[in-house]
Amino acid sequence: MIDPVVDLQWVRERGDRVVLADVRWYLDGRSGRAAFVGGHLPGAVFVDLDRWLARPASPAEGRHPLPDPEVFAEGMAVAGIGDEDIVVGYDDAGGVVAARLVWMLRATGHDAALLDGGLSAYEGPLVSGTTARTRAVFTPRPWPGDRLADLEAVVDGDAVVLDARERARFLGDLEPVDPRAGHIPGARNLPCRENVDDSGRFLPVPELRKRFASVGVGDGSSVVSYCGSGVTACHNLLAMEHAGLGVGRLYPGSWSQYSATDRPAATGN
Repeated sequence: MIDPVVDLQWVRERGDRVVLADVRWYLDGRSGRAAFVGGHLPGAVFVDLDRWLARPASPAEGRHPLPDPEVFAEGMAVAGIGDEDIVVGYDDAGGVVAARLVWMLRATGHDAALLDGGLSAYEGPLVSGTTARTRAVFTPRPWPGDRLADLEAVVDGDAVVLDARERARFLGDLEPVDPRAGHIPGARNLPCRENVDDSGRFLPVPELRKRFASVGVGDGSSVVSYCGSGVTACHNLLAMEHAGLGVGRLYPGSWSQYSATDRPAATGN
């Protein structure tokens, strides 16, 4: 399987074998599709996170539960992404949203990676409007159990539990969208947006490894990653893999599920 992070030159060298997927989405309610139509990388297709990469929100499952495999497969097929395509996802936020698509594809055995630098990596003029690709064949595959963790596994397991949210939300100083502020007791904060520099490019591997080591993650560590709704948590999982630290597990329900229960919430460090 390819590395989870590739640059634009890598993409260009592979030509038509690569499908660029624009996965812009905004917590503040702005339209990712409108942003795509306004300007995207040449040849890219838009993948709607809410439509194809998640089931509808509920208190029982959180804001972005994983979709049924058949729904995911349909979303890929209509976007023109087939079983054998290499998918390179990007957004305009350092890859923290596109990571969800890339993680889903890699977890089900497909070659996929984040574009290092995202939208800003491309120096030429962006293309407006929509992109039409011929419908492809994409076979549904079940979500692999060994790549997932449920609420009980997060609470009772012996894994290092990483919270990918910004520090203020982890500490409980603010909570803009979920029922309660704070974090899962015992979790360690590793803000995913700090995996990249100011240009949106990933930190060098030695620096990433130091970041993970600072929260107790080393070679062979068992790791569960969560965030607000199971989207940006994927960025830490991809960064971990890119740094040579193996693959962890995603807690899809994340804080949006946990905070809707009566389980205790921790605040502060």
